[in-house]
Amino acid sequence: MKLNQPLIDGHSKGLFVIAATPFTEQGALDLDSTDRMIDFYLEHGAAGLTVLGMMGEAAKLTQEEGSLFLNRVLKRTGGRIPVVVGVSNAGTDNLVTFSHDCMQAGAAGVMITPLSTLRNEEQVVNYFVEIGTRLDPQVPIVLQDFPQVTGVVMSVPTIERIFSNVSQVVSFKHEDCPGLTKLSALRAQDAKRRRISILVGNSGLFLPQEMARGADGAMTGFAYPEMLAQVCAAYAKGEPQKGEDLFDAYLPLVRYESQPGLGLAIRKEVLRRRGAIACAHVRAPGPKLSALDHQEITSLMQRLDIRLGK
Repeated sequence: MKLNQPLIDGHSKGLFVIAATPFTEQGALDLDSTDRMIDFYLEHGAAGLTVLGMMGEAAKLTQEEGSLFLNRVLKRTGGRIPVVVGVSNAGTDNLVTFSHDCMQAGAAGVMITPLSTLRNEEQVVNYFVEIGTRLDPQVPIVLQDFPQVTGVVMSVPTIERIFSNVSQVVSFKHEDCPGLTKLSALRAQDAKRRRISILVGNSGLFLPQEMARGADGAMTGFAYPEMLAQVCAAYAKGEPQKGEDLFDAYLPLVRYESQPGLGLAIRKEVLRRRGAIACAHVRAPGPKLSALDHQEITSLMQRLDIRLGK
């Protein structure tokens, strides 16, 4: 690892934006837009970034493209904020090698989700224990819990066993749904073990309630990241009413962007309209927005401006 590179830990907080991956109209990696997008996230309150995640279209990138994109992000951030990298892979050898490569390049940690082929919770624990034994002890891990996509359900006792047996796990990305009771149960264990940072996903749909139950921040995407950052900050300052009122103003667009299967295309189009990226292209197989979709986005953005007094 590089000297003095920022690393995530059990106290990481605020907004870790799940970064989109910009492409040209022809589907090529757009590195100029990558620079613009990173600047946009920094200007709008990102405390950290997460790249090569599910919403970053990581599975549609070649290995060379993934490395090129990561290095461009790290160069642009310049160590100002931590960058977490999604490294989940069907092959453990590949996962471990890529994780170490990412850390050597300057990443702040890696995010890992359980394989969809794991059939019971004992297998889930054993999977992460094996990864922990093979990764360098200094590599911080974000444990992602997203059963709606992976099909893998992790109970609170199973998650706690992973925390106990894999010292590198310092953060938990909470995306179970419904999951508020689960979040509360995990936070209640703080007095009995080392502290784990809890960052929440699901497009921010339940962010106020999750922050009220003890989340440290969000690790998700939204085309208006400043709202997510400001809501996290309001709860951190003990101003929940301010945070919830702000969230309510954006809620129609949050809900619209969270549509399964279409959300990334919507997010990229709004990012394009806001000047963060040059093109809203989503690589195939991926959704295409209709003329009516574009009209609805225009209406929602205009209504948001009115609510915000712009």
